Amino acid sequence: MSNRTKRKDVRLTDAQLLDKVKNGDTYLYREIVERYEPQIAATVYGMLGSCPEAEDVGQETFIRFYNNIKNFRGESSIGTYLTRIAINLSLNELKRRHRRRIVFPQSTDEMISTPSAVDEFKSQDARQAVQMALEKLPLEFRSVIVLRLIDGYSTKETAEILNIPQGTVLSRLARAQKKLASILKELINVPVK
Repeated sequence: MSNRTKRKDVRLTDAQLLDKVKNGDTYLYREIVERYEPQIAATVYGMLGSCPEAEDVGQETFIRFYNNIKNFRGESSIGTYLTRIAINLSLNELKRRHRRRIVFPQSTDEMISTPSAVDEFKSQDARQAVQMALEKLPLEFRSVIVLRLIDGYSTKETAEILNIPQGTVLSRLARAQKKLASILKELINVPVK
């Protein structure tokens, strides 16, 4: 039985995996990716929606972590650290989109207001409606909604990932939920009370 097979039989902790990868067992990095890929995908898709850039951001998250793994001190969990990278890369992508919209003025808002787009929207499922509403939220609200309500991070973890106070997380979450409800009602043509 080879050493690789023996290592695969025993589930290593994150700390053990990190230690081994930092000491040259780079093939074990794949296990870190497999462990955290679903979590990072959920975060990135929550921030960007289903688009080609989302996959690129997910891959770039793991590449950046790998390239800087020797500097990772373990002050937060691997999942929290990877999520922080994913959020930052997603925000960068959203800023790039905004700059492209300025150059090419046709926006998703204009497309949604056309009758055929409204009819198409009505035929989409609830998950797509939520994603569309999320995309309309300001970034500071979107990131809190994605981390707290979609990814399930605690208020403390969300504050750590976003590098903001816990009170700010709570106030943004409350305001974000109100805005999200309002946007969803508007998108499905229900009068806002």
